[in-house]
Amino acid sequence: MSQFPNNKYDLEERTARFGELVIQLCRDIEQNPITKPVVNQLVRSGTSIGANYMEANGASSKKDFTNKIFICKKEAQETKHWLRMLLGCTAGKAEEIGRLRQECQELTLIFQKISSSARSKV
Repeated sequence: MSQFPNNKYDLEERTARFGELVIQLCRDIEQNPITKPVVNQLVRSGTSIGANYMEANGASSKKDFTNKIFICKKEAQETKHWLRMLLGCTAGKAEEIGRLRQECQELTLIFQKISSSARSKV
């Protein structure tokens, strides 16, 4: 059974589920002086993808929409970085982190495409 929604085009659900899985992963990480700041940053960036997507959906203009979607892409890229850092300071979570990194890469590409399309129409 997949951790991610079956409807890969429902970005609201997909980004929300991604954030939930990031939180779930981080809950299981032993807190120490190295992992604590990484986990904090990962939770912030991983959950903000969905929050910014929700803001994009409620945008007041095409320019506002495009900007929020671009922020979604940036947050996804940042999240991928923090997942890599977490992989380097934890043991036994490689498979779970790998799945999240793959989903993060897919979200980055999706938001890049939406951003490019929206910019070309402005």
